[in-house]
Amino acid sequence: MGKSYFEFRHFTVRQQRCAMKVGTDGTLLGAWAAMPSGGVSLLDIGTGTGLIALMMAQRFPACSVTALDIAPDAVGQAAENVGASPFSDRITVMEADVASYQAPRPFDAIVSNPPYFEHSLECPDSQRTTARHTSALSYQALIGAAHRLLADDGLFSLIIPDDCRERLMGEACLQGFFPARICGVRTTPSKPPKRYLIELRKRPVEQVDMSEEVLEILPGRRSPWYHGLTSDFYIR
Repeated sequence: MGKSYFEFRHFTVRQQRCAMKVGTDGTLLGAWAAMPSGGVSLLDIGTGTGLIALMMAQRFPACSVTALDIAPDAVGQAAENVGASPFSDRITVMEADVASYQAPRPFDAIVSNPPYFEHSLECPDSQRTTARHTSALSYQALIGAAHRLLADDGLFSLIIPDDCRERLMGEACLQGFFPARICGVRTTPSKPPKRYLIELRKRPVEQVDMSEEVLEILPGRRSPWYHGLTSDFYIR
């Protein structure tokens, strides 16, 4: 059984009621995703424990965050984590399907650590299936909702495994998104990128910022990039 909570510098994430626990993907996205200059509103799609919403609220003190999830237990857990944090006045947790969610105004930024096992066998645990598979939220629905809810000059950031990148990027292009930043993340220097951090915009950029980074330079030793990215969050 995994830990029932994960303690960060400025907040604690309890996770015993969530199908998907705190992991590297969520932490990477929460530390990497950007807000446009002057942006004050952010949407977290599939918030789970609320980790990414909490990280973004910590990084951007002027930002208000709406955190959506379709799973009642996740919504309850995220609401508890937000309520116990220093950012509770700026984060709203809601149970909602983003495909039908209506916002009063477009968001300046959207983040998502989406489900990704499109063609694998589904888990018998229905909550874990919702969190890990696109049966509840396809890439087409996710991209479409993000395009509908994002401001014209907004940023849509997400993290996906390498084997899903081509499929997701194809759908993003079809629905009117353009890549702005793409960062391939290697677990160790000798391995190919396992996951990609991607930033999309509604308008094309002159040049896409392409990079590759490494999580660990030695077993248990974070790379300077990963350490710098997460030093405001990890206690050690």
